[in-house]
Amino acid sequence: MNTSQVREQAFAMPLTNPSFPRPPYRFYNREYIIISYRTDMDALRAVVPEPLEVTEPIVKYEFIRMPDSTGFGDYTESGQVIPVSYKGVSGSYVHSMYLDDDAPINGGREIWGFPKKLATPKITHEGDVIVGTLHYGSQLCASASMGYKHRILDTAATAQLAKAMAAPSFLLKIIPHVDGTPRILELVQYQLEDIQIKGAWASPAALQLYQHVIADVARLPVIEVVSAMHFVTDLTLGMGKVVHDYLKDSA
Repeated sequence: MNTSQVREQAFAMPLTNPSFPRPPYRFYNREYIIISYRTDMDALRAVVPEPLEVTEPIVKYEFIRMPDSTGFGDYTESGQVIPVSYKGVSGSYVHSMYLDDDAPINGGREIWGFPKKLATPKITHEGDVIVGTLHYGSQLCASASMGYKHRILDTAATAQLAKAMAAPSFLLKIIPHVDGTPRILELVQYQLEDIQIKGAWASPAALQLYQHVIADVARLPVIEVVSAMHFVTDLTLGMGKVVHDYLKDSA
């Protein structure tokens, strides 16, 4: 394979058989459990990188079931998203993500810079309760319970949810050089597109986070659960753009 062929064919690793397909990626019947909770403001400031600004002491803990994803198949995800502001624009910073499928871990990390790790998140429906759990190996790292569809969100609330989902989200993309120093260190912005919410509900919820050395979700402790939503949607994961290069730009 000559140099021009390498350049034409190169998309992701390995060269001749990439571990994930080319985007875009469309998700069907994506099921979300999002529990918003109040946490310690100093703990938030310690993990959110400048030039993003923390706007309130809130974390959104997410469990996401993805039964039908183009290119990726069927998998589940769990993690923490933090409301932030970037140059006066409201958005979210994706702080942590734990998945049970190799391809979206590789694709998410290499293309956008999603902070993905391999673990075992689950969503189960147990009678009148929805249960979300995150295990890393044998250890329970997060446990959530939510009432099953207590209140249907009205048209205005559903429209507000869709608007919030379409807001900018931010990632810290880090790719090391062969000598171990950062080769890429960028703040990446992306957005969800073509969002079609098929149903949305609010219910009471509870959330517990447990100390773990690798899946350190308890770094942002739960002080108080503020709200919880359960919804199902189709959407497309939009491509990203670099908004800040830490190796070139000053904060």
